[in-house]
Amino acid sequence: MSSSYFEHDADIGIIGRGLTIEQSFEAAAHAVFAIITNIEAVHPQTAVSLEFEEADLELALVVWLNLILGKARELGMVFSHFHIQRQNDHWHAKAAGEKWHDGLERGVEVKGATLTMLAVKPIGPVWESRCVVDV
Repeated sequence: MSSSYFEHDADIGIIGRGLTIEQSFEAAAHAVFAIITNIEAVHPQTAVSLEFEEADLELALVVWLNLILGKARELGMVFSHFHIQRQNDHWHAKAAGEKWHDGLERGVEVKGATLTMLAVKPIGPVWESRCVVDV
């Protein structure tokens, strides 16, 4: 599982890679939250469960990223560990992290995932999930 970024004029392109679709989604979430803070310093003290329905893989990526961003804002948290599973069109997920505190470095605020340059596809043996996030 890995994550990276790509150039975009005003925002930031994120890429998540994994051996499965789910792992690529987890890596994409990692890439998003690594923009927000140094997530290596975030302790996974509190886990939250999330669920959603989406048949389209590309739209599922956007829903997933926006759901965890919204939950982080709602709870005043930052997440560092992600797990997602798919059963047909139903997605079950957990995100773990901690409340924001003075010891955490603040990076760039990510407002949300967009449909820009959205793709979820296999590239050889690896799944790649990418989109542009609004910062």
